[in-house]
Amino acid sequence: MTAVYIIIAVLVVLIIVVIGVFNSLVRLRNQAKNAWSQIDVQLKRRHDLIPNLVETVKGYAKHERELLEAITKARSAAVQASGMREQAQAENMLTRFLGQLQVTVENYPDLKASTNFLALQEELASTENKIAFARQFYNDSVMKLNTKIEMFPSNIVAGLFGFEKQEFFEIEDPAARAAQQVDFNP
Repeated sequence: MTAVYIIIAVLVVLIIVVIGVFNSLVRLRNQAKNAWSQIDVQLKRRHDLIPNLVETVKGYAKHERELLEAITKARSAAVQASGMREQAQAENMLTRFLGQLQVTVENYPDLKASTNFLALQEELASTENKIAFARQFYNDSVMKLNTKIEMFPSNIVAGLFGFEKQEFFEIEDPAARAAQQVDFNP
């Protein structure tokens, strides 16, 4: 009779462990989804700012039409992107073009002094900081989930219930990884 109690006790403990691991995997997966939605919110905010920024620059920089069209196309691609990998690639391209825009703006002192442009530029810089923070939070959440999925014994529970590793939101453009050069010489 004691063997039956031991078997029942082991089964109860095993069930409790499986439930605990399953619940922690669900929590981590939901945290990663929430983190991705925070990135999405900031990217939407960025996408909403870009047309205003482009229109403001158009008024001053009429011959920069090619760059402004590229930014508009990159924004459209980013808005229409689906999935984390496609979204990351589209956003990396958009970031590169926005960087080129900032360099271009340096050639237009009147534009740099425009109150409207300065407000838009400040709002965009703030949004870029929020995107960076949200991306870091997402990557941290994905790292915790992926680690839990790979560790024993949670890897067994993850396999049984179909939990899959998530992708990190990484910068894929080598130019975006390069350090920006600052030159204080006139």
